[in-house]
Amino acid sequence: MKRLTAEDPRRIGGFRLLNRLGEGGMGRVYLARSDRGRTVAVKVVKNELARQPDFRRRFAREITAARRVGGAWTAPVLDADPEAETPWVATGYIAGPSLAEVVKVQYGPLPEGSVTGLASGLFHALRDIHGAGLVHRDLKPSNILITIDGPRVIDFGIARALHPMVETAGGLTRTGMLVGSPAFMSPEQVRGRTVTAASDIFCLGVVLAYAATGRMPFGTADNGVHGLMFRIAEEEPDLTGLSGKLLDIVSSCLAKNPEQRPELEELIPSTKDALSGTWLPSALLAQLGRHAVQLLDSEDPEVTGEIRIGAAAPSTAQVSALPATRPSVTAFGGIGAPALASEVAGGDSSTRETATLPSLPGAVPHTVPGAPADDLVSLSPGTPEEPPALPRRSKRRLAVGAVAAVVVAGAAFAAPGSGLLGSDGGTQTSSDVPEEYVGTWSGPVERTGEGGAGQYRRFVIARGDVGEIVTRNVDLGADYQCTSNGKLASAKGSLTIEAKVIKSVPEGKCSAPGTNRLSLGPDSTLQWEADGRRALLHKVRTPERLPKEFLGTWQRQSSGGGTQRVTVKQLSADRKSIDLVLQSADRKCEAQASVFSVGGESEPVLIGPSVVDWRTSADDCPTANTSRLRVEDGRLIREFLDADKKYTYDRVS
Repeated sequence: MKRLTAEDPRRIGGFRLLNRLGEGGMGRVYLARSDRGRTVAVKVVKNELARQPDFRRRFAREITAARRVGGAWTAPVLDADPEAETPWVATGYIAGPSLAEVVKVQYGPLPEGSVTGLASGLFHALRDIHGAGLVHRDLKPSNILITIDGPRVIDFGIARALHPMVETAGGLTRTGMLVGSPAFMSPEQVRGRTVTAASDIFCLGVVLAYAATGRMPFGTADNGVHGLMFRIAEEEPDLTGLSGKLLDIVSSCLAKNPEQRPELEELIPSTKDALSGTWLPSALLAQLGRHAVQLLDSEDPEVTGEIRIGAAAPSTAQVSALPATRPSVTAFGGIGAPALASEVAGGDSSTRETATLPSLPGAVPHTVPGAPADDLVSLSPGTPEEPPALPRRSKRRLAVGAVAAVVVAGAAFAAPGSGLLGSDGGTQTSSDVPEEYVGTWSGPVERTGEGGAGQYRRFVIARGDVGEIVTRNVDLGADYQCTSNGKLASAKGSLTIEAKVIKSVPEGKCSAPGTNRLSLGPDSTLQWEADGRRALLHKVRTPERLPKEFLGTWQRQSSGGGTQRVTVKQLSADRKSIDLVLQSADRKCEAQASVFSVGGESEPVLIGPSVVDWRTSADDCPTANTSRLRVEDGRLIREFLDADKKYTYDRVS
């Protein structure tokens, strides 16, 4: 929070300004009071945006949409004037700390009961938002404020009005960019696909995992935004530390396929009564209580004369008359002081009051350690802008979370093989990886001219710069499958990749092959070399599709008297595996095997070793090694690479 300067107005509409709360891509936010004494936040749009008719129309439509939300889990829009010379909007002020501040600065990871309460409040908040026909698109810890009676969701409706014009260091840039918080995006956001309410469910799962563990389940952007987005779209989350009901909730929310995520109406009963009574740790509640009076101590600025914006009375009628349609945009994020929540609905300020507490004091502006680089958290008490405290009556200040908009130019991981594209559906900005390398490549491994004995190599290569993760590498053997991330070490003449194993099947089997070298070969091939091995890889046509005759459920009788069942579904960006079930009188084993490649007629499908789902399987369930699948005379044939063994399955559906 900062003092007003000579360039700041002293009144906007019917609100008297007290301090600056923050500033960002759309404009400036002020702490203010209404003539009736209510504390509010007022956002004033930047002049350069105000001069653009398209922006004004989006801004007005988003205000109208925000009024439709309603509910007790957000902050109300109290007044706005999108037609003023300098457009502005006023919202109820929620002074609680952000979840990011609580977890990384004030307290640490929350106990399970508190996270369950957090989930309950967020379920209801999203139900209100989605019920109004809106999608938040930027649900993250710094957009969630913590109060004694539950969480509040902010910054969703109006922030989206910024797209497709987003601010960069060089000015305003149009489409071909993603705006948001990479660590808290859904797979469909990363891929630039249609974003629905299911995207908010995925982001909710990430938020809950963060609140419970203090970690982002897909890591941070320390090694590059491309790598982070790759993990979100392609890899499983790290949910270490979660258990029981909370693990089930988070796991279901983080399904890659939007259609497999639960509906809010399914989730709400699972946290019934979680917010009844005390939902926060006692130490956190005590801090909130001690500082509740600080809001009353924010004094009016001492000024001579006044500068006024929108001095006319409220423009509620003007705003309400605007069309209720919502623009079809993909922007998310924006500046936000906690009060700048454009997401809440109707009713005027005389009938919709929100009782909240100020946030926790005690820090200066900084980036929260371990939080996403895009979440700038500003904590104001004791900052150098404040004069020394007076002996008796000091001007104590409130802590507020200021959310910086993140503009990721070309941030989508645009490997054709991975299906990750930018918001405009096209390729993104240039990088150290030449265009000819980008895509998915696969082929058998050779050893100095000798056959690779059933070893295969697969690379998904994306754009990126030296020092960033640009590849996902899969090394498949007769009894193992090793997945690695590859960091670009050099791009001079060829690509030098330093690999790090991220998944081993079975566990402990894999070790990284050291330095990988990739170079373009003859006839549009890719040559790979590492540790004395080499392979000539061919580009994979994308998207990879299984022949229709493979699809369905197949079954065979096992030697022990039980049944083995294989379920083959069509491949997609969210599903690249087949389901395996072994069932007998005394046990049931469920597993999955990833599809490594879809080849020619003689070897149409190559699958890796099976991974048993221990949550649904008996303790003594076996695993199966790498195998080939083919369909012959209406039956599914499964042949293993490490043994002269073949299974034949009959179709059951």
